[in-house]
Amino acid sequence: MKNLMIIAAVAALASQLAMAPVGAAETEKVFKFYCAQCHGLTGKGDGPNVTKDFPVSPRNFTNAKEMNKLSDADLKNVIMDGGPSVSKSPMMPPWGKTLNAEEVDGLIKHLRVLCKCKGKQG
Repeated sequence: MKNLMIIAAVAALASQLAMAPVGAAETEKVFKFYCAQCHGLTGKGDGPNVTKDFPVSPRNFTNAKEMNKLSDADLKNVIMDGGPSVSKSPMMPPWGKTLNAEEVDGLIKHLRVLCKCKGKQG
């Protein structure tokens, strides 16, 4: 019985940790690993994968005028489902099976910091 209580307590703790918001440091790691390759460390669309032969220009997340046209739901859709899901470049891969919901939400907040904008409501 004692072992079952310990297992239940560990499971409850693990569940809470899995649902905990991703901190800024973790979000920064996720951005650097998955996004900065094309969008650059500062989000300007100038990552190391972007060469003169790169077929598209990755979105510049620091362009508030353009980023304000997008809602958080728009950003979530493209992160989760990739560029083609929103009639954009197939170079933007879908991350929905790689990143969890908290990581995606953290990335959206990070993008809003980069653009210094709130985006379109809705």
